Amino acid sequence: MSSPISKTHHTLSTSFDVRASLPNTSPLAAYLLHLIAIKRSNLCLSADVNTTAELLEVAEEVGDSICLLKTHADIINDFSEKTVRELREIAKRKRFLVFEDRKFGDIGSTVQKQYTQGPLSIAKWAEITNAHIFPGPAIVTSLKQAAASAIASYNSSVNTEISVGSPSSDNSSEDEPSPVNGVAPSHGVDRLHTSTRDLRKSSVVSISTTISTKTEPISPVPTPYIDDGSGSASSAFENLGSTPYLRALLLLAEMSSEGNLLTGEYTTQCVEIARQHNDFVIGFIAQRSLNEQESDNFLTMTPGVSLPPPGKENANMGDGQGQQYNTPRHVVLEMGSDVIIVGRGILQAEDRAAEAERYRTEAWAAYERRIKL
Repeated sequence: MSSPISKTHHTLSTSFDVRASLPNTSPLAAYLLHLIAIKRSNLCLSADVNTTAELLEVAEEVGDSICLLKTHADIINDFSEKTVRELREIAKRKRFLVFEDRKFGDIGSTVQKQYTQGPLSIAKWAEITNAHIFPGPAIVTSLKQAAASAIASYNSSVNTEISVGSPSSDNSSEDEPSPVNGVAPSHGVDRLHTSTRDLRKSSVVSISTTISTKTEPISPVPTPYIDDGSGSASSAFENLGSTPYLRALLLLAEMSSEGNLLTGEYTTQCVEIARQHNDFVIGFIAQRSLNEQESDNFLTMTPGVSLPPPGKENANMGDGQGQQYNTPRHVVLEMGSDVIIVGRGILQAEDRAAEAERYRTEAWAAYERRIKL
């Protein structure tokens, strides 16, 4: 059972926009807070599906209503670079961030590899991921280091140009150097195409390599968003700019399943570790706001949220497998959570877009009442 929240903490009555400009708010957290405010959505969809087609379909259907899409890449049977590429395109167009629900929980060197390598390579495509702290605080520093390395690697690319030709000074066309497939990306393979005639001659191979650096937009602190007063969402998005190429972590401080062990001292330690790394840890998976100190500005995201079907407000709010559900009003207004996480309630609806809007409306109304708008 969760403890009562500190009802006097300033973040409970402060708008998302204002919180984005508070001191020590990381650029990605500031971006997300502004995104939530512009879309008027504190809804995260948990897309627990098994194929790329299903993932892209649901992202397309509900993308306009969510601020975050939570994925489980390891249950997608055909996960590939195509999955990543097309999901990122939808996220950019529909304006939401991607949260890979990996729940890291191992020693530092292992989680670094799980985060940046292998078939998932999470750090390359998901702005947010999450972790348990039972391995100790080093799991946070290890993931932070891995994120920094992944960003640095992305920001540097190597282009290689190769040309092949004969050393002869003869000006005939058959002795002219022939350029060959000029550019290879940093991860690619240089391919050399020569004719049979070229292979019979003594050749000169010229190789030039250029290392270029590119920089993705990084939202400034304290705020990357300027309200021009027009009230236009398109204008607000233009002022907000592109998603910064940064990474962030949520700590699993509490869970919604019956009998879980993430309570008491464990939760307290989560908060302490988060305070030590608030440039990377932006918040918690928890059942209530965990902001207590004056400088705390962590986001709380709460799973296990459900709405009874219309006209069935007294329906059972459990799944018979230990999951306990709460309404958006209870989670946001009474427990101080910032973002609700909804899965089956939307995924299993006949009209997922309409149901996502119903959840978005309920959660946003609870937030507005909390800050007394």
